[in-house]
Amino acid sequence: MIGTIVNSISIVLGCIIGIIVKGRLSEKISTTVMNGLALCVIYIGIEGAFKGENTLLTIVCIALGALLGEIIDIDKWLNKLGNYLEVKFNKDKEKEAVSISEGFVSASLLFCVGAMAIVGSLQSGLSVNHETLFAKSILDGVSAIIFTSTLGIGVLFSAVSVFLYQGIITILSSSLSGILSTPVINSMTAIGSLLIIGLGLNMLKVTNIKVANLLIAVFLPILAGMTNII
Repeated sequence: MIGTIVNSISIVLGCIIGIIVKGRLSEKISTTVMNGLALCVIYIGIEGAFKGENTLLTIVCIALGALLGEIIDIDKWLNKLGNYLEVKFNKDKEKEAVSISEGFVSASLLFCVGAMAIVGSLQSGLSVNHETLFAKSILDGVSAIIFTSTLGIGVLFSAVSVFLYQGIITILSSSLSGILSTPVINSMTAIGSLLIIGLGLNMLKVTNIKVANLLIAVFLPILAGMTNII
């Protein structure tokens, strides 16, 4: 859990710096920085998407994950949590150009569904190797500064999402060591990267994809590994 703890702390520190910087950035600068970050997010997603080895499996997992995600409606529950934080911590909404809910949801998805979050957490649990998560901590810390300066304090709460998400993967990975083969991990990485692309497009306001409702798809390759499909 050391890697996950360091990652969460880096996000908190980045958010604190972002809050300090926020008042010094004009709306024009914030918008341009946000668009630039969105392009970087899309690039990261495209790079990771090519790690998949089974295109058909990726399509099936995305389709099935979307079906299950819509039935459960993860997006709705995540936004409800964000709105709850909005009510609790944002007493004067007029002062915030972006809601706490939007900052929390966007940052949580960005920090959680990427390839480094999945692979890094698996490495921590399977081989006690935290190098990937340490590298991710640096990237997330810098991103948190930019995100907080544009999306506001809601980004700070994403540190909790990262801690729980990566922590659970790390803890469970040891018990799934026999199933998590390289093809399974690559498929999880490819699917997670596709969701990252969707998030980047949402940030650019090109699309309005419910990325949260696709999260289940990331873990479906594990079932494929258990049934020896891959």
